[in-house]
Amino acid sequence: MNKDSSKISPTGVKRLEDNMTLEKAGWGGEEVPGNAAPVRSPANEGPPGHGRGPEGPPGVGGAPSGQIPMAALLTLVIGAFMAILDGSIVNVALPKMMAIFGVAADQAQWVMTAYLLVSGVVVPVTGYLGDRFGYKNMYIFSLLAFTAGSAICSLAWSNNSLVIARVIQAVGGGMIMPVSMAMIYVIVPRDKIGMALGIWGISAMAAPSIGPTLGGYLVDHFSWQWIFSINIPIGIAATFLAMVILSDTPRKAHLKPDIPGTILSAVACFALLLALSEGQDKGWTSLYIVNLFIISGFTLALFVIWELIAPEPLLDIKLLKNKTFSISLVCLAIVTVCMFSAIFLIPLFAQTVQGYTPMQTGLMMMPMALTMGVMMPISGRLFDKIGAMPLCVVGFAITVITTYQLHTLTYNTGIRELQWLLVERAVGMGLCMMPLTTAGMNTIPHFLIGRASAISNLVRQISASFGITFLTFVTLHRQEYHTVWLADTVNWSSPAAVGMLQQIQSIISQAGSSGAQAGVSGATSVLYSLVRREAFISGIEDAFIVSTIFAVLALPLVFFLSKKRMEAQRAAEYKRYAHLMPPGPAVGGSVKNARVKN
Repeated sequence: MNKDSSKISPTGVKRLEDNMTLEKAGWGGEEVPGNAAPVRSPANEGPPGHGRGPEGPPGVGGAPSGQIPMAALLTLVIGAFMAILDGSIVNVALPKMMAIFGVAADQAQWVMTAYLLVSGVVVPVTGYLGDRFGYKNMYIFSLLAFTAGSAICSLAWSNNSLVIARVIQAVGGGMIMPVSMAMIYVIVPRDKIGMALGIWGISAMAAPSIGPTLGGYLVDHFSWQWIFSINIPIGIAATFLAMVILSDTPRKAHLKPDIPGTILSAVACFALLLALSEGQDKGWTSLYIVNLFIISGFTLALFVIWELIAPEPLLDIKLLKNKTFSISLVCLAIVTVCMFSAIFLIPLFAQTVQGYTPMQTGLMMMPMALTMGVMMPISGRLFDKIGAMPLCVVGFAITVITTYQLHTLTYNTGIRELQWLLVERAVGMGLCMMPLTTAGMNTIPHFLIGRASAISNLVRQISASFGITFLTFVTLHRQEYHTVWLADTVNWSSPAAVGMLQQIQSIISQAGSSGAQAGVSGATSVLYSLVRREAFISGIEDAFIVSTIFAVLALPLVFFLSKKRMEAQRAAEYKRYAHLMPPGPAVGGSVKNARVKN
């Protein structure tokens, strides 16, 4: 590298990255100027599943004009879709499991909680495991663990055995997302990464909405075991495809495990996710929940301190000094909360207020999921052309407007009206979700992508749990407020309340109820249930207002994600991490001595 490395332009840095990735993939080359294409070696046949372009070898790290390896990409999409789908498909089967196993709701809830906790705990370690053993091997391992866990779940004979099986399943399910994202950055050219992540992102956007629909259908027409059995043939097929199509990635055999970092991150994630999942039931001020938050905060602080001084950290906390990456994580967390506000609150409204079944609710939300799925590759293609900022500005603007409109829900809101509003919102979410992720990841040096992917997916996991928990708290808290307020207005001094009470009493009397006192008591109970229903609707509306405020707060941040800033940040990151570039012959010799002309 030039002595004056500060003069390396973003174009030159990209060429240096391409040269490095050629060496990692086993490609030779010659010295090239900064604005020229790398010269291919005679061995011009790329590994299976890798893209290939006319100007360079396929694959690793982004050949400048390569094509997207669609077979390999779809193999990764299958695993990611299956893992996310299983996180939401189980909800509708919990009542059936409670009846079959004879357990209470708090015990059956551990079927969901165990999966959430373990899948969150394993995310931080995926970067190290991928670097150490290769991302292809880790992807196959995660598929096998998930498939084996699904098979054991379908054979569960008690609630405790099902919880243990879900833990095994979560080990694989938690690894699939970060490993598959990192693998995409290995096999897809950087100038096509937006389109590739858009296709991959279909799983993250559509699966949470499809899960309840598919789960309801399987439970209603078959049995609860089918929500797990359906994963077995898909998992086996995905494993076979991964073994045949995906190629091995470079391994760092010398890499040592960060045992203290692994333990601290596991304790911090476990305590935090457990507190978020049980805080509403146990009480946010209870000693149990407060202690969990204290443990989480204390171990997180120790984790950060240790990672800053560890010679080979589990997660490179210094990556957060990258302003573009940090801003994209903040925006990603906010948009995840906004996404789950609809995924969580709308089914709650439809089933609790309007009396829809889980199957009907899933069908109602299907257009939203399909719209998100369509928009993801479109936004990915546009990202490759114009960058993240224009897409995020338009996407957040649509999200803010449509989320605010959801606060006008009433008992009489029609299904078509609600579907159309959710589709409009899905357009905005689909426009901004993928560019937010890619904008930050594209500024990370290719040899640190695995660690950055672990951080990104951990943020997504925690923000999803936080979003559901916080919005549940807002809904229930505001429901109590509105109940008290409405109860004060429904009294004997209100002509409307008295008239309604008399009408209800008359209906009860006509239905055959004997005694005036029974009629008054019944009418009062009915009126109070109506008050509770309206208060619950108002609580949901207030939660959507809070979600709107979150989206508004993120809108100014997206202006820091312009294409020019991304390229400048990427150049700065390669300069900052130049000492960590893997040694070996690259274009023009070793990386340290490579001359990048501009």
